[in-house]
Amino acid sequence: MSLEQRPEAGAKAPDFTLLDQAGQSVSLSDFKGKHVLVYFYPKAMTPGCTVQACGLRDAHQAYADNSVVVLGISPDAPARLQKFAQKENLNFTLLSDEDHAVADAYGVWGPKKFMGRVFDGIHRISFIVDKEGVIRHVFPKVKTATHHDDVLNWIQQNL
Repeated sequence: MSLEQRPEAGAKAPDFTLLDQAGQSVSLSDFKGKHVLVYFYPKAMTPGCTVQACGLRDAHQAYADNSVVVLGISPDAPARLQKFAQKENLNFTLLSDEDHAVADAYGVWGPKKFMGRVFDGIHRISFIVDKEGVIRHVFPKVKTATHHDDVLNWIQQNL
């Protein structure tokens, strides 16, 4: 699926099963009955991704109070995700999408520009999936420093 074919609010969220930072299989369907923030980020242990992850870590209790589970997805291998989680003391699940199949299914994999170079990669996009597995909201342009607050504010006003 291309960036233009990204699932929108009201669509059934594509289910997936990926390995987490501990090498355990985790499926979106495991969280039926809970709201889920599925957030895609380019690469563990990079400055922007670290700011974003630490914001979510620090807001963990507020997310839990609103019955929201956080799943971060990147093309990193489980071992790198484990280092990232340990280094930053992350308190939520990171998932490895090394072949970017899930990123493709969510329409977040595609051409990017960085320092004049064009390459394929994950676009920083987030999805709110409701208790029935339906996408309720898409955050197409994520600001790493305020992502945790932006998502939480939307959840508190809409769910």
